[in-house]
Amino acid sequence: MVEIINKGAYLYKNQGILGYEDNLVIDDITSFLKEKGEVTPNLNKILNKDYARKNTISYDILTRHNTTDNTEKLRIKFDALASHDITYVAITQTAKASGLKEFPIPYVLTNCHNSLCAVGGTINEDDHVFGLSAAKKYGGIYVPPHEAVIHQYMREMMSQCGNMILGSDSHTRYGALGTMAIGEGGPELVKQLLSKTYDVDYPEVIAIYLEGETKAGVGPQDVALSIIGTVFKNGFVKNKIMEFVGPGIKNLSADFRIGIDVMTTETTCLSSIWCTDDKIEEYYSIHGRHEAYSKLEPTNVAYYDGLVKVDLTKIEPMIALPFHPSNVFSIADLNKNPKEILQMVEEAERAKIDNPNVQFNLTNKIVDGKIRVDQGIIAGCAGGTFENLRIASEIISDHSLGNDYFNLSVYPASQPIYLELIKDGAIAKFIQAGAVIKTAFCGPCFGAGDVPANGALSIRHTTRNFPSREGSKPGLGQISSVALMDAKSIAATAINGGILTPATEISIPSVDLSYHFDSSIYNNRIYNGYKKPENSSELKYGPNITSWPEMLPLQDKILLKMCCVITDPVTTTDELMPSGETSSYRSNPLKLAEYTLSRKDPHYVERTKAVQVIEKNRQAFLHGDAAADISELKTICSKITNVEITEETLTSISKKIQFGSVIFAVKPGDGSAREQAASSQKVLGGLANIAEEYATKRYRSNLINWGMIPFTINAQDKITFEVGDYIYIEGIIDAIKTSKSEIPALLIGKSTKKDIKLKIGELTEDEKSIILAGSLINFYASTK
Repeated sequence: MVEIINKGAYLYKNQGILGYEDNLVIDDITSFLKEKGEVTPNLNKILNKDYARKNTISYDILTRHNTTDNTEKLRIKFDALASHDITYVAITQTAKASGLKEFPIPYVLTNCHNSLCAVGGTINEDDHVFGLSAAKKYGGIYVPPHEAVIHQYMREMMSQCGNMILGSDSHTRYGALGTMAIGEGGPELVKQLLSKTYDVDYPEVIAIYLEGETKAGVGPQDVALSIIGTVFKNGFVKNKIMEFVGPGIKNLSADFRIGIDVMTTETTCLSSIWCTDDKIEEYYSIHGRHEAYSKLEPTNVAYYDGLVKVDLTKIEPMIALPFHPSNVFSIADLNKNPKEILQMVEEAERAKIDNPNVQFNLTNKIVDGKIRVDQGIIAGCAGGTFENLRIASEIISDHSLGNDYFNLSVYPASQPIYLELIKDGAIAKFIQAGAVIKTAFCGPCFGAGDVPANGALSIRHTTRNFPSREGSKPGLGQISSVALMDAKSIAATAINGGILTPATEISIPSVDLSYHFDSSIYNNRIYNGYKKPENSSELKYGPNITSWPEMLPLQDKILLKMCCVITDPVTTTDELMPSGETSSYRSNPLKLAEYTLSRKDPHYVERTKAVQVIEKNRQAFLHGDAAADISELKTICSKITNVEITEETLTSISKKIQFGSVIFAVKPGDGSAREQAASSQKVLGGLANIAEEYATKRYRSNLINWGMIPFTINAQDKITFEVGDYIYIEGIIDAIKTSKSEIPALLIGKSTKKDIKLKIGELTEDEKSIILAGSLINFYASTK
């Protein structure tokens, strides 16, 4: 079904695998190439890795967007940017504080995450008004609430073959349309708005080789989950480019490819790109942008750093059980062994839930030997495409969803899709069956819409099923579960009374999938001010939009107090900063910070605030405040120096030591690109993270851009941290400036003290300067 080949692979254009690095058969390659018209191939040249790796689609796109001659250290400028209403306020505020005058490239501000009027005590429309005022002032593109989810608008109106787009949402993926797109934290967009570059080492490129054709009942989510389940846990494509090639591509429609592509984020890859053909050309023509199409495929013989072979004929309807898209099983296998598999998942996930009052249960969903679910959702950038909903409507047509607990909600990804579904009768079929139709909104993906009841199991064609993401609050004793499935199997389950059913077990009706895009919908509502900034106009601020607090430069000696220790194999950004109603305070850094780690470690904020108070007292003490309580600092300094600290020596020491909080997690940062996971730690006085490795580049970049040090440790050193530990480091400024491979530190526990080694890893010169300055804002303010 899906096979990883962990060695270099040579492909000829999009037509076949020539062989692998360690077993090339020259005679076979010569014959193959001659059949393709390469009459006298120079094998010494075309099988040279350095030459052949330049023939990938990825190499062409990346090097064309690179602003230097160094192809190993890329400094990229993008063609367009995209944000939504959880991120664009902070991005604009940061860029403004750093000297923004005008958006230099098309910047799309969408409103699909906080579309509801008021959630969590703030008025979201205040941010929308701010967004429109920013588009007017700086020359941006503003997409009002409910018009389109961010990625559907970018597909329909901004993608272009060979271009690159940067978005402040992790699912920024338009590779199926020939656009290499990357999801990053907001500060990386700020850099582009200030005409700076996105700096990254040239990534490895992995071929995703598709062959065969999917069977009836199998959809894009099934293919995506099959790939994620194979490559996530071993990190095979982590921070790499997934380049989709192979003869199977031609058997997939544009919407089908888009549905696979958007889920590549869940593999932890850096980005994706696909070969393009007449079906993608047709997609652009339908959307009135034929000029955006060009044919993309590897040229001649291309070398890839690895290959994932996907036999589409063997893909079955799949399900990703709680609480990760990689926790994948075939629905058929799950239905054959429901108790065994669900018990296994229960045990694994219960071990991660600290609250004994949480009653996490999946086996209670087994009724008469079958799995009964409570809710179905088809929504967002993954599920709300035209073809998904059109086929689902035909499956559900003339059926009843019943009046029991099971319910189904459907969210078209854009108003043009919604209108077309109305015109062809699909919406009527959904409504008649009992489904509820809603507008373009990302809420079901992050816990702000259709939140399941406590103990409920929801099946969703959306992007993620992380713990707490769908509104669960384990810290308060509430938990619900989400499983990811394809729209076809959700529809099959819906007509079977909520009994889990793969779509291969029903008859899939023949469906007319012809589509007409009505551009008047956007022409009548979208504000497009690109290259037309109204510099004299004012930004419009609501009461919940506040500026960032002061962030001090890094000092040469730092004392870190461990305020949270997470030993889970992977920690998501949703655990670091919960989504859902917490994002109501996305534009108010101080209020948002109150939710940091609230569902994973409810006492974290209290602990780190206490550290922040000590640091403030240290500063007050240095300014002559005799009443400042510095007793804890005095105690820990005595442990560092092994001598009793007097007030005189403490004054000297306090001038040189910066006190801040730190968290440890084995592998933090999987999932969302939202920089709040890092910035909120910084707002609360955080100076660093310590990890064995970082799950994604984007989370590490977020830490750096907020002036936090991304420390790592070697797993084999078996360093154990506990909440309350101190880590003391001298000479950190020189260590960062000179890129020291190891940084000595002193770990002080309740009853122990020992030397440890920390690492930071490679940093660009700008990244070093940002950390030393204390934040990206400080860095740009100092360079104005």
